[in-house]
Parts: sequence; structure tokens; C-alpha cells
Amino acid sequence: MKQNVGGVDRKVRLIAGPLLAAIAAAGLGGVLNIGVTGTAAVVLFGFLLVAGLVFFTTGVTQKCPANSIAGVNTCDRDN
Repeated sequence: MKQNVGGVDRKVRLIAGPLLAAIAAAGLGGVLNIGVTGTAAVVLFGFLLVAGLVFFTTGVTQKCPANSIAGVNTCDRDN
């Protein structure tokens, strides 16, 4: 797969990914209380954790399957 993540898109992913993962870890660890409990909390924070890891991974590798499917390329070089 060609690189298709770059510029501001990459920077946002590299910042938002760890931030979402940290929020999810705090929520799953019981440090963050937003009024959601039980299964709903596990699903919500689990989703945020997975989303954060995906954002960070796509930012690091500069390859995003969703961008590829949509035909989006924010990378400034042709790889």
C-alpha cells in the first residue's frame, strides 16, 4: 500500500491517537468518571482505545486503508 497520510492529517493522528488511548485507559481504569457505567462504559472506552490505536498506527506508518478506499491522499510525496 502506498503512503497516503501526511501533513496536517498525520500530525492530527499522531496527537489524537495517544490522547484518545489515554482517555480510554483512564476510563477503563476507573480514573475518569463520565456517568457511564457497566457494559456501556466498557464499550465506549473500548471503542475509544481502538480508535486511538488506529489513529496512531496510521499516523506512524502513513498508510490508511480507509483513505485508500476513499481515494484520499494527504501525503505530499508520491510513494
